Amino acid sequence: MNTANKDSIEEAYPDYRQHIEKVFEAGQSHIFNWWEELSASEKQHLLEQISSIDFTLLQKLFHEHLNSTPDTFQKNLQPPHIIGIPKNNEEKKIAEKARQMGEDALCRGEIAVLTVAGGQGTRLGIDGPKGMLPISPVNKKSIFQLHAEKIYALQIKYNTSVPWYIMTSETNDNDTKTFFHSNAFFGLDPQGICFFTQRMIPAVNRNGKLLMNTRSNIVMSPNGHGGTILALQEKNIITDMKKRRIKHIFYHQVDNVLIKMADPVFIGYHLVNSADMSSKVVKKRNPEEKVGVIVSLNGHLHVVEYTELSQEDRYAKNNDGSLKYDAGNIAIHIFSIAFLERLFQMETYLPYHIAIKKVPFIDMKGKLNTPEENNAIKFETFIFDILKHVKKGVIMEVARKDEFSPIKNTEGNDSPSTAQKDMVNMFGRWLQKAGITIPTDSDNNVIGQIEINPCFACDEDELIRKVGKDLEFKGFLNL
Repeated sequence: MNTANKDSIEEAYPDYRQHIEKVFEAGQSHIFNWWEELSASEKQHLLEQISSIDFTLLQKLFHEHLNSTPDTFQKNLQPPHIIGIPKNNEEKKIAEKARQMGEDALCRGEIAVLTVAGGQGTRLGIDGPKGMLPISPVNKKSIFQLHAEKIYALQIKYNTSVPWYIMTSETNDNDTKTFFHSNAFFGLDPQGICFFTQRMIPAVNRNGKLLMNTRSNIVMSPNGHGGTILALQEKNIITDMKKRRIKHIFYHQVDNVLIKMADPVFIGYHLVNSADMSSKVVKKRNPEEKVGVIVSLNGHLHVVEYTELSQEDRYAKNNDGSLKYDAGNIAIHIFSIAFLERLFQMETYLPYHIAIKKVPFIDMKGKLNTPEENNAIKFETFIFDILKHVKKGVIMEVARKDEFSPIKNTEGNDSPSTAQKDMVNMFGRWLQKAGITIPTDSDNNVIGQIEINPCFACDEDELIRKVGKDLEFKGFLNL
């Protein structure tokens, strides 16, 4: 191996030989195929990646994958207790009491928002973080701006501070920060926004070999949304939250444009039940919808992935004909900081799951290949795996049309077009409740365009108080 530029390498990495030996011992020496051709800075980058890799863990995960068999949960599975959408006056009174408790917690400044935003928007046609995607129906505000305005509206409404923690990845951290700076943090106080990154883990091919996409870069991926828990500890985020006297974290993923930010009703139910962790769910559309469901397994809450449900359980029905296991997980949670600190003391680590993906890579000749079929194994942790440690948990059902419209695909379901349609339809329903005539087609989709800034009205009740019944909708409305 040529050690050109040795002095600069040794200066940056005095123990670089140990890193190289570690790679050879792990059977991954192919990543040095082009070492002699690399510049000093490229060598330093590669060594930096190597120093961050736990090769023992990587080897363990790969061998576990080879020997794994698909799990299906067939014993002791039961539906969980779910707080349903209020249907009568008594249930509405209970929900209103929960709202008051949640609003009090917001007023006291005890709630922080945590947004998981480690993904890129490449599949959606943008060169940068997914949160930069222009998405609002009329003004084409970015997803980040929509979330920022909801937080701003909360702070004004409750005369409080709601710190915003945004978990990025090494891939998009700089772009995310630059975007916020260039947009003046969307009117929020920069001191109230904290960016932090999650760990990265290499992708491997079907033989367990590290993949590279350039001659000096190993393909690395975020360690899944479960990486949030580890990052909260490693990056001293919990310490920062405690300094701000935060007691509970409202968690969501960046791509849900209908998120009801720091929903006071949800917070209230979490508080009144002294819950460790609370989760929102929506009813599954049908037995075959590919979404994890929250169940009770051996007395503990558990998320069962679509592929893990047996055929019998997937189609199981209640006496009224509804699906028995229909509590679709939508990745909206509240965590008690006291609960997370107990997890840290237990040194509890979340298990890794595998994802088989298409990953571009360079071959032995250094040529970049874009595979047409899945060629790589990625390792991810899932945040809902901490449910098994939850002693007290709340599951709250919400209406999908009001609170869940993620952007996952370029077109079809869960795409930008469905997200915009869902926003317009939600605003249309608010206006209809306020006594405004809103035309709809045969599928109940609003005919026209509507956008309502959360600083004007962040929910239906606030809109009803602010809009006069003499308002006439003429196919376009921007409030």
